[in-house]
Amino acid sequence: MSQNNKVNLHSTSKPEIDEIEDLIYASIESGPTTVMAARSPSSHPSIPVSSSPFMASSNPPTFQLPATVSVPPLTIAETQPNVQATGFGSASNTLTEPVWDTVKRDLTRIVSNLKLVVFPNPFREDPGKALRDWDLWGPFFFIVFLGLILSWSASVKKSQVFAVAFAVLAAGAIILTLNVLLLGGHIIFFQSLSLLGYCLFPLDVGALLCMIKDSVILKVIVVLITLAWSSWAAYPFMSAAVTPGRKALALYPVFLMYVSVGFLIIAID
Repeated sequence: MSQNNKVNLHSTSKPEIDEIEDLIYASIESGPTTVMAARSPSSHPSIPVSSSPFMASSNPPTFQLPATVSVPPLTIAETQPNVQATGFGSASNTLTEPVWDTVKRDLTRIVSNLKLVVFPNPFREDPGKALRDWDLWGPFFFIVFLGLILSWSASVKKSQVFAVAFAVLAAGAIILTLNVLLLGGHIIFFQSLSLLGYCLFPLDVGALLCMIKDSVILKVIVVLITLAWSSWAAYPFMSAAVTPGRKALALYPVFLMYVSVGFLIIAID
C-alpha cells in the first residue's frame, strides 16, 4: 500500500473527541442534579444514590441488619400435633396395637355411647355432643342380640324368626334415617343408624325379661315400659335434627318401628 492511500484518522476524529471531553467536564462541574432524601433507619439496607455515573459517593454503603428475635425452644408436647377423636373414631394409629387393646377401646366406646343415649345425662340437651364419637358395633350387637332372644323364645322356625327380626330392624333403621334426611334433617347417615341402634337397648332388656318369665301380663307391662324408654331416648336426637314443624313426621315412624318390635316380643311364644 502506498503513502497516498493511507487515511488520516486524527484529523477527522479529533473534533468529536474534543466534544465528548467537553461534555464529561461539564457534567462533573455541574455536580449531581438530584439527591434522594435519607430514609429512616429500618431493616432494609440504605445506599446513597447519585444521578451522575461519574460522581463517586463520599459515604460508603451501609447495611443495617434486622434485630434478632429470640425463639423459645419447643417442648415435646408442642412438637406433636394435638389430634382429638372425631366422628370417625380415634385418630391414633391402631394398626399395630394388640387385639385386646382394640377390643377394650371398642367396648369402652360402646358403654360411653350407651350412657349418653339411653340414660339421663346433661349432654342430652345437645345431641351433637352426645353422640359425636359414634360407632356401629354397638347397634349391630343390640340388633343381633334382640334377634337371638326372639329366636330362642320361639318354639318353631327359630331361624326364620331371627331373619325376620334382623331384617326388620336393619331395614327399618335405614328407612328412618332416609326419612329424616328427606325432611331436611341435619344429621349424619351412619350417626343416625348408630342412634337408632342404641335406642334398642331397652327393648333388648325387655325381651330378655320376657324370655325368662313367660307371662302375658308381665310381657305387656315390660314392653310398655321399655317402649316408652326407647322412645324417650330417641326423642331429643331425632327432634333436634329437623325443623319444629316436621318433628311429628320424623318421630312417628321411629315410634312405629319400636311398637312393631314390642309386638314381636309379646306375640312370639
